[in-house]
Amino acid sequence: MSAPDFDFQSFAQDLAAQAQGLVPEEFNDEQKQYVVNTLGNFSMMAGQALAQDPNLTFDADTSKTITQIIAEWSFHKSVDVIRSGIPRQYWDSVMQKIAYTIFEIAKQAFGQNLPSDQCLELVEHHVKNAYAQALQELNQRGIIDEGLMEFAQSQSNMDKMAQEMQQQAQQNSQPSENSDTQISSDTDLNVQNSANDFPKVDSKVLKLATVAMLFKRMNQDKVQTILNTFNDEDAQAVIKYMQIPDLTKKIGPYNALRCLKEIKTNLPKNTDFTPSKIVNIIRKFTQNKNHKQLETMLSGERLEVKRLVFSAVEGEYYNKIPQKVASIIALHLKDSV
Repeated sequence: MSAPDFDFQSFAQDLAAQAQGLVPEEFNDEQKQYVVNTLGNFSMMAGQALAQDPNLTFDADTSKTITQIIAEWSFHKSVDVIRSGIPRQYWDSVMQKIAYTIFEIAKQAFGQNLPSDQCLELVEHHVKNAYAQALQELNQRGIIDEGLMEFAQSQSNMDKMAQEMQQQAQQNSQPSENSDTQISSDTDLNVQNSANDFPKVDSKVLKLATVAMLFKRMNQDKVQTILNTFNDEDAQAVIKYMQIPDLTKKIGPYNALRCLKEIKTNLPKNTDFTPSKIVNIIRKFTQNKNHKQLETMLSGERLEVKRLVFSAVEGEYYNKIPQKVASIIALHLKDSV
């Protein structure tokens, strides 16, 4: 046996149980159960192969890491598949293609002893390719049209959760007088990976570290747009965490899932405004300012943010920025008055 001390059954069951609290609230019972079952089934199958395949030589820790990666991507992509509008009878075929890809790429990457961050980048690259190929196959078979294929490809629950985590982290962004809560080095993340040993670190530290973990897998332009809404201290902390080698391993699967669950539970409702609401908020912010004053105030902002603001001044919504990100920017401007 490759990793006889890896209790894959308990590990997969724990991951599935943790995921139950992270499934989007707008899903119906069948959709929620599909996400949890898909994550649990793929984790169980991967764990069993890693623990029992005599041709594999991974230890228990590496087997857990690979299983965790499969669980995480199974969760995010099953949510994406459901939101995409793909007919129900084709969900499994898409997810099976993705799960097989993750398992094979992860085995190869970890088998070559590549750094964990590089392994994660390889897995992410191949997951996106596998998802796109699965959608293209459905399109070629006439099951989905071009519009639905493009819409499905645009789904990214990982990006969505990162933006939600940013909102929660922003709410907890008041500087602390307690030096123990400051993020000074990666030693803060020397935490236990046991479900019963929650880290002895400040919860804000863990939240920002988990945000950094997700940011490392996102498009960096999107990351910068979101970081622009952080206060300087938290933004620098997240950037510092993003530079830590093996960040995912240091945080640990249980810690990441529990942190995500806590953030989701505490996330304020109805923060994603309609385009007209975003325009109204920005127009109210700009009503007593001329064009030159706005240019000065926005001199340090990205071009897309400037376009959002100046379009709103004209009563129009600039739709090149994701609506949730536009909501965050509008609220940031509102609070800065």
